[in-house]
Amino acid sequence: MAEPRFDTPVFIVEKQSTPVDLSATPFFYNAAGQPSYVASLPAGVTPLSPVATDPALAVGHEYLVREVVGVKPNAPYGIETQLGMQGERITYEPLWVSRSIAAAFGITLIAPGEAIQIASPVPTLAHIEYEYGVFAGHWSPYQGTGNQLLTEACTDLEHHDFPHVFASTDADFPLVISVARYWPALGKIRLADLWVPTGYALYIPPKPADPALPCIDLHNNRNSARACWGQLHRHSIHTDTLLQAEHGYFYWYWNAIPTHHSHPAQPG
Repeated sequence: MAEPRFDTPVFIVEKQSTPVDLSATPFFYNAAGQPSYVASLPAGVTPLSPVATDPALAVGHEYLVREVVGVKPNAPYGIETQLGMQGERITYEPLWVSRSIAAAFGITLIAPGEAIQIASPVPTLAHIEYEYGVFAGHWSPYQGTGNQLLTEACTDLEHHDFPHVFASTDADFPLVISVARYWPALGKIRLADLWVPTGYALYIPPKPADPALPCIDLHNNRNSARACWGQLHRHSIHTDTLLQAEHGYFYWYWNAIPTHHSHPAQPG
């Protein structure tokens, strides 16, 4: 008798990639929930100002960072920093996104009908349509586990020199973006999962390394399909992202302690 075999789980699938020439179309416009890039905005639409970083803003579950375990160059892609965080499990606070909550992580929330001008050190970015599976976050590039599907996932966050737009475009489920704000001099970090309703988008401007900044804003989108956990017939979502697809430079921050993610209370 043949042994039963499970279907291969969806990890991350790139469905379609389209170049975006920012010299010709510098504005991201949330056109009724659909991401678009335009040379000029419709009449009556004033671009949002990117949120200013306010180090006093503190949202999410707080943990102590006891030490920086190590810093590892990973040329030509970037630099890995391993943090020694205190605790037996790192829990991300699940939060429905709002303007103020997004701003606490250096992110601008873009509602349908709103727009923002994209800042970028390179003139051409890529708009990519993705499918993210529920297990996309259950993988570690740091711990020598290869491409195994892991039962526990470590903290894995980043910032980078190019901008990011995350658009929540799945018809049935919100997008989930994991975020953190880290204060190196204070030895503390706050973490959350931002639940982004369908039709909304997040803009993260370029965030190059700057030792003079009192806080570092971090993010990761491998838990994009978190809203599908507990669902019987859906195990992935569709989402749209703007990023630098090639030659981007990253700053990764990770911690080996297992993480925990959950659902927020229903809004209202």
